[in-house]
Amino acid sequence: MVTLTKKYFLVLNFKFDIIATMIEILLIEDDLELAELLKFALLKSEIGVTIVTNPLKGLEILNEKNTFDALVLDLGLPDMDGLEVCKHVRHSYPSLPIIISSARSETLDKIKGFELGADDYMAKPYEPIELAFRLRAILRRGIQTNNDSKTFCVDKQRRIVIKNKEEIALTKAEFDIFIYLYEKEGMVIPREDILINLGQAKFQSGLKSIDVAIGRLRQKIGDDPKNPRFIHPVRGIGYKFINA
Repeated sequence: MVTLTKKYFLVLNFKFDIIATMIEILLIEDDLELAELLKFALLKSEIGVTIVTNPLKGLEILNEKNTFDALVLDLGLPDMDGLEVCKHVRHSYPSLPIIISSARSETLDKIKGFELGADDYMAKPYEPIELAFRLRAILRRGIQTNNDSKTFCVDKQRRIVIKNKEEIALTKAEFDIFIYLYEKEGMVIPREDILINLGQAKFQSGLKSIDVAIGRLRQKIGDDPKNPRFIHPVRGIGYKFINA
């Protein structure tokens, strides 16, 4: 059980100057009482928490709202083991930081978690302030990439796209499209999905606005529309991003 101590509340007086903006995480934890305690504690550290007790629902929410900064994941879950969730999330969202939060403290469990793509592993019980610092440490490293040979990497916290070690200036809408495609690398993404997930208000002309925005995005990232290397059109459907 996560403990809340007097020492913890004293530490909460510490001001986080390194990352001033609110962090948003998805917490998949079937112990609702524990999840609510973590949510309350993390909010004091300017970390917003969306709680999901069922892993299948968690995956659904992650797919619908792909704007979380990190995932905190329990292992002993109903319907689907947390390690399977970790494997699925890492495959579908290669740049999303994952912290496993579990009562399983055996070395083999930790190794398995890291092998399946976890960025950190916290064995319960622990102080919530430690989770806050670990989240911020992962996000402070910022640039997330699983392969140094890839052209692009992203600093989600500062909303920066980097191509071959050089920053690319993008508008908010362009960055939102890029990160949406980037985190679904290799998948065919329908135009309708982009429109729905990024908000129709941004693209008032509907699907045509998506095509125009992607055209501008291609120009900025140096992608030839006649011979695309990164953002590939899929006729009649949408686009596919390849971080070549």
